[in-house]
Amino acid sequence: MSQISNYIFDEISIGQTATYSRLIGEKEVLLFAAASGDVNPVHLDAEFAAGTIFKERIAHGMMSGAIISAAIALELPGPGSIYLGQSLRFRLPVKIGDELTAQLEVTSKREDRKWITLDCVVINQHGKTVTSGTAEVMPPAEKLIIDRPPLPSFQLEL
Repeated sequence: MSQISNYIFDEISIGQTATYSRLIGEKEVLLFAAASGDVNPVHLDAEFAAGTIFKERIAHGMMSGAIISAAIALELPGPGSIYLGQSLRFRLPVKIGDELTAQLEVTSKREDRKWITLDCVVINQHGKTVTSGTAEVMPPAEKLIIDRPPLPSFQLEL
């Protein structure tokens, strides 16, 4: 099992970067719909989606936000981080089968609160930006090196 570590506030520098990638498949879209309650037919019904500007089903926009959240939790600052806020702008639709990569960059540090601001960009496998924004995060106070937790298993029933 691999291990992951974090960065405490004093170890973080302006310009520091990290990435995290995830494939958005059919089961991820269905699980996100079940977990969030967002059953908009543009995500779930191919016939309905064919009549939209997208011409096909698309993934939930907030899945990009979830990829950013995972990048913060697992990469920068890493385990123990507190996600304080996020602004997002959805630039392009995410299609089922897209590989998304969240790219984080530290743009500022707030010494009085021990917070950092991250520039967040999510790109697809073609290098096109699908989502962008900024996040405010409180890095963990304690240095950690832990076993990388496995993804939970689940069974989806339709």
